[in-house]
Amino acid sequence: MENFKTMTCTGVSLLFFFCSTIIPSCLAYNVVSFGARGDGRTDSTSAFLRAWSAACHSTSQANVYVPRGTYLVRTLNLNGPCRRRIEFRIDGTLVAPANYNAIGHSEFWIMFYKVSGLSVYGGTINAKGHGYWSCRKGGKSCPQGARSIQFMWCNNVLLKGLTSLHSQRVHVGIGYSSNVRVENVKITAPSGSPNTDGIHVQNSRGITIYGSIIKTGDDCISIGPGSMNMWIEQIGCGPGHGISVGSLGSSNNEAGVANITVTNSVFTKTQNGVRVKSWARPSGGYARNLMFTNLIMRNVGYPILIDQNYCPDNNCPRQNSGVKVSQVTYKNVKGTSSTQQAIKFDCSYSNPCTGIRLQDIKLTHNDRLRRPAVSYCRNARGRRGGTVIPRSCF
Repeated sequence: MENFKTMTCTGVSLLFFFCSTIIPSCLAYNVVSFGARGDGRTDSTSAFLRAWSAACHSTSQANVYVPRGTYLVRTLNLNGPCRRRIEFRIDGTLVAPANYNAIGHSEFWIMFYKVSGLSVYGGTINAKGHGYWSCRKGGKSCPQGARSIQFMWCNNVLLKGLTSLHSQRVHVGIGYSSNVRVENVKITAPSGSPNTDGIHVQNSRGITIYGSIIKTGDDCISIGPGSMNMWIEQIGCGPGHGISVGSLGSSNNEAGVANITVTNSVFTKTQNGVRVKSWARPSGGYARNLMFTNLIMRNVGYPILIDQNYCPDNNCPRQNSGVKVSQVTYKNVKGTSSTQQAIKFDCSYSNPCTGIRLQDIKLTHNDRLRRPAVSYCRNARGRRGGTVIPRSCF
């Protein structure tokens, strides 16, 4: 009998299967049987692609299995659609070539494309991004860099137990996908590594990110245009830039962001806590129905931030942001701020932030001079409830 487990993702019941070689109706495709070698030196790319192709074309539920060992692979395009549900289980470690150009000219290192009913488990992927970051920091002519693992046009996906190390750019990307659950992942890159977002979501719906530890050089989680119905819970974030909605407003015809919840999470020494960021230029975009609850801040810069004059590279548009930010709730957010402005709402003059609610906030300034934390508001409208420290500017 096939072994199934039902999981719930943002109100949608998802069915993920657990495949085993002892299940007659579930076929296992071991990459070693297709020529892969776990010695860390032999290029096993072709073996992985052959194993995937065989599993994807199977008329039975299938398992691509990566046993213990270290497998050197270049760009892996794992394309669907597949005939049945499919599992990709990693008990070993996947490593990229030492030369960053080997994957750096591809947008993705490992890409699942148009695969539905997919479960990815285990092990470790290491993109060896240090050389690429050095190229970027040195101002040299560098390739665009690769995301470590990307899900594009995928539905009903579970990613569980993966460790991602030293991505050239984004560690985990989710685009144009629905009903995706990311659970118990560990993401690591140095705090100074450029643009190494932990998880980036864009143009996707029904995404759950749960029980994960993210230490990186950019946003722990970034939520791009077109993201809807997301639930983010039990995240340990830091170092990094916090959890961000945005950046938004890159174009006039940009999809909005709505129905995002971040809850029961801890931020440690991050540049920001929970942030909404948009460029100061015309746009039809929006961010609404955002809920940030039960959060702990440990020496975090700008624990609560809306920045509608976002400009990280000093090449600023210096206009008014057209992104409409509304119905944003912050509830039970406590801890310490490394900046005096623990609450900062820097909103658009032409499109003020509306419907902001602060409820039961206690943020103090971690400062040797004992200067108190303060709130800053510009073009922001809202209300407060319960005890709010620092004193709200509404």
